[in-house]
Amino acid sequence: MKHPLHRALPFCALILSIILGSCTSISASRPASVPEKPAPQPPPPLPTQIMSQGKVPVSELSRFLKKNNPALSEEQVILMAGLYHDEAASEGVNADIAFVQMCLETSFLRFGGLVTPDMHNYCGLGSIGPEKPGERFSTAQMGVRAHIQHLKAYASTETLRLSLVDPRFKYVKRGSAPTIYDLAGRWASDREYGKKLEGLLVRLYQSAFGTAPLATATQSPR
Repeated sequence: MKHPLHRALPFCALILSIILGSCTSISASRPASVPEKPAPQPPPPLPTQIMSQGKVPVSELSRFLKKNNPALSEEQVILMAGLYHDEAASEGVNADIAFVQMCLETSFLRFGGLVTPDMHNYCGLGSIGPEKPGERFSTAQMGVRAHIQHLKAYASTETLRLSLVDPRFKYVKRGSAPTIYDLAGRWASDREYGKKLEGLLVRLYQSAFGTAPLATATQSPR
């Protein structure tokens, strides 16, 4: 004769399986926790100091140029973005500032004035009039390098790290224009020159980072 406890064991096992099954069902029906979406990062502050580090990657520089001049080829925009990124870094110049200055001076590489594309002059160096349309450079890289060196001449008294290719470097009062606003009346006679560079920088940062850049203490024109 079986002990009464033996007859109770199957019943206890049945009850236990029902309880465990119910717990499993409850667990399965409970929604899994969804990780919170990280808050979007604010864009870097708007750069105004010429001797500083650019924040916009080459891919976004090239996209910005292409968006504003769709006639350019992918090869052209990638080449120019890469040259400005690398040449500016070699001299400690902000690539974002140099790049938008090129966009301003050439109307996004449309040219159309005294300076022509074959001159590889991307900042109007030496362009005075029909008799003096501007300096010529053998390659795009040398033209970009001359632009970067001319910006450094205005923004800093530091020596160049690469060999001099800017023929007008010696005419600049070194360190006379450390910010984009100081270029007004020096680089160009236009008193709104710095504000125009600022406007292009805002557009570039909105394109690259999705929102408008934060203001900085150095944003007010002198």
